[in-house]
Amino acid sequence: MTRRQNADRLLAVLGNPTCAQSFTDRQWSDLVADARSANVLGALSELLARAHVKPGLQAARHLDGARQLSGRQRQSVIWEVHRLQSVLGKLRVPILLLKGAAYVMAREDVAQGRLFGDIDILVPSESIEAVERELTINGWVSAKSSAYDQRYYRQWMHEIPPMTHLRRGTVLDVHHTILPLTSRHAPDPTRIIARSRPLDTFGIDAIRVPCREDMVIHSITHLVHEGELHNGLRDLRDIDCMLRDFSKQDGFWGRLGAAKADNDHALIGELPLGYEPPLLGTPIPEAVFASLC
Repeated sequence: MTRRQNADRLLAVLGNPTCAQSFTDRQWSDLVADARSANVLGALSELLARAHVKPGLQAARHLDGARQLSGRQRQSVIWEVHRLQSVLGKLRVPILLLKGAAYVMAREDVAQGRLFGDIDILVPSESIEAVERELTINGWVSAKSSAYDQRYYRQWMHEIPPMTHLRRGTVLDVHHTILPLTSRHAPDPTRIIARSRPLDTFGIDAIRVPCREDMVIHSITHLVHEGELHNGLRDLRDIDCMLRDFSKQDGFWGRLGAAKADNDHALIGELPLGYEPPLLGTPIPEAVFASLC
């Protein structure tokens, strides 16, 4: 099969896992390889399990391994967030989790099987120095040592240089806004923080997560702007999963449109939703789809 055919098969299974029921061992092998390459192997494993689809014996070992890795990462995220609460809670400033860590801590369905490598947080720009100081005192160090890199991040980017914990080796990205300062789009981080939700579980009071509309918008923004093409399908799958889940709430589509316009994201928000048809068959209401075309 060609690379395009393999990609189409993976998309088909992500959209409808039952279509893999009759796969041969070779097809299962190719599917696992393609899913691993696209960083969606854990998500694929969860989808197959929910659909009661039994993979081939060899494929099952890889899929089960991905589910176990995802579970371990989820526990690691919970632990790291508790550490952030301990270190930053004293500052009494909002600490907003982004993307994968937010999905985990908010117990969103999209977190099931998802694999990721670091933790992203958003803090008020006026608090960035205090946050960095507390992190440094408690074992986090900058991953960028050159003067050029330090100046580049601090003058032009939407985050300070990534920080790595000396003992645990975990990576933390501390944002003060969503897009680089050089971008022609300028989302207002204060409004994203204002719409955020507190974590009322896990005994945490300093850490927050974005509202569901902003979760979708940030995922779209990351897909469009960050250039991590190797994670493109993972991000599309995140968006598809969230839209399917969040749209069950009354008024979601209207709130999503308002949040985009409110944060200078109108064009960004339209791009991944405007594929005709959507790659993963995302059910978008006709009126919403028409407004995007």
